[in-house]
Amino acid sequence: MLKKIVHLFFIITGGTVGYLYIPDIINLFNLTETAWVTSPYFGSVAGAIILFLISYWLADYVVGFLRWIEDGLIKLPAGDLFFGSVGLIVGLVVAYLATIPLLDIGNQLVSKVLPLFLTIVLGYLGFQVGFRRREEFVNILSVGKKDRDKKKAGQEESGGDLPQPKILDTSVIIDGRIADICQTNFLEGTLVIPQFVLGELQHIADSSDVLKRNRGRRGLDVLNRIQKELPVHVEIYEGDFEEISEVDSKLIKLAKVMGGVVVTNDFNLNKVCDLQGVQVLNINDLANAVKPVVLPGEELSVQVIKDGKEHNQGVAYLDDGTMIVVEEGREYIGKTIDVLITSVLQTSAGRMIFAKPKLLEKAL
Repeated sequence: MLKKIVHLFFIITGGTVGYLYIPDIINLFNLTETAWVTSPYFGSVAGAIILFLISYWLADYVVGFLRWIEDGLIKLPAGDLFFGSVGLIVGLVVAYLATIPLLDIGNQLVSKVLPLFLTIVLGYLGFQVGFRRREEFVNILSVGKKDRDKKKAGQEESGGDLPQPKILDTSVIIDGRIADICQTNFLEGTLVIPQFVLGELQHIADSSDVLKRNRGRRGLDVLNRIQKELPVHVEIYEGDFEEISEVDSKLIKLAKVMGGVVVTNDFNLNKVCDLQGVQVLNINDLANAVKPVVLPGEELSVQVIKDGKEHNQGVAYLDDGTMIVVEEGREYIGKTIDVLITSVLQTSAGRMIFAKPKLLEKAL
């Protein structure tokens, strides 16, 4: 059927071209002075016959090309095809509006060739923009609708704005403390877990390296706990930004599109978010902020665990992992003793506390 349509197209095209141009060609070269030969109707019949014969040679190639285009369009997701078509239409409309002033120019190059060039270029660019930015358009439409619905419902119930969605990155999921924070109800709003983060997590869980594999499986267990056991709303974001390769860059892009907050414990991602104006919640900053405050002169009861780096030092730890360096504490290894805080040092790696045994202070 398609091959017959191609033949018909060639016949119609040949008849049209022959009707318009063959008589002029015959007169131009003075091939004959016979009236019926120079008639447009003869040219139409001749052009139709010529292209009909040519179509037997070109038809298979044209049909194959059309089948290839058809297969490609069928394989495209409906959303991609829709937004690509919308972009193409917008590009063609812009091209038409842009070429209207050019048609009145006497120059043939400007009035004939340039409009055709603009139509092709703007149509192509419109299709590419609609196709490649489809995820953002979908997010803008869906997020905008959800935000309007939720905002309206939230304002009716509480009279206030809803909290921003919290977008989890891979590192904070593997870390696991996010589940404990959710359990305490300190984190408000929807937890968004992007599909590309799940893909990276699964890739880590399938790694041949034992340490990476255990970290990935731990992250999947944390997600399972958050979804099934904790009183938080979890949303899986199915979209992707194919033009971006790095997962961290995709997270930043998603946060901009959704108006959300990135939740991480990655120092570098934190800095990049700050530079690009994206809000970020760092679990490590939260952990440092809620550590117990100790001041020089206070007393603590600690268990000395091991030797320190310096001579005769002992090392102990608070419940939150803060290291306490006990001067003259080596002889108390394995024992629980009372110590007196002498100084507190805040470093980029955390906080260190220096102390000395209370018994030694009394002896002095």
